[in-house]
Amino acid sequence: MRSSILLATLTQFTWLGLALAAGSPFKPATGIADPSLQLVRRYLESAWMRRATVRGAERRVEISATLLKLRKSGVLRALRRVSCAGQVTYQTLDFSGDPRVKREVIARYLAAESEERDPGSIAITPANYEFRLKAARGPGGQDIRIFRLKPRKKRVGLFKGELWLDAATGMPLRETGQFVKVPSLFLKRIRFVREYEIRGGVSIPKSIDSTVETRLVGPAELHVRFCDPIGEADATSGSSGLILAGPFYRQEEVCHAN
Repeated sequence: MRSSILLATLTQFTWLGLALAAGSPFKPATGIADPSLQLVRRYLESAWMRRATVRGAERRVEISATLLKLRKSGVLRALRRVSCAGQVTYQTLDFSGDPRVKREVIARYLAAESEERDPGSIAITPANYEFRLKAARGPGGQDIRIFRLKPRKKRVGLFKGELWLDAATGMPLRETGQFVKVPSLFLKRIRFVREYEIRGGVSIPKSIDSTVETRLVGPAELHVRFCDPIGEADATSGSSGLILAGPFYRQEEVCHAN
């Protein structure tokens, strides 16, 4: 029972970044000052493009999980498919490690990925967050704008942390922070770092690292790696959406942009 609560929580929050802002009109929020406001606007308006890029596509992933106190771990490699409707499915390629980790951690993550959720309630939008510019340059002088995010409500699924945007395009590069509310008394805190990379002018998921600290069984970790880079665009986007090519990332369906 204790492990079920822990592991269900790990999976619940892993794909927060895919709750895109599409369909949510931009409304200036307290703390967003020009010219930062324009960059945030570009981030919000690019949501349809980011959604179209991952829908109807297939990509190879590596999912590793560890129960640190029990010293048990495992790694699963799979093909991740996203339908035009946004439904996520997996085809397992191979697994190595402890069967308990596969059954109680990784399998729960895969199941949670397939569940329907309300993206609007946890999306990174001015309706849910206050945006404040923290830094105009990233590590090594990269042209990145780092925004401090403060949730407007203490709601499960919202976090306090940072959003890193590419200064030229407004595309997300990183989301990191700690969730402001945990769904169980057995949990102490949940932290995560979600990385993106820009391919063909669009941000795509690169990696996700999550850590949950519990009161009973100690810390647990979940790491997701997208192993294969997305190929260059074979065709331009249009009414049929983006068509991408690559050995393990390809459009299997023609999706119309919504």
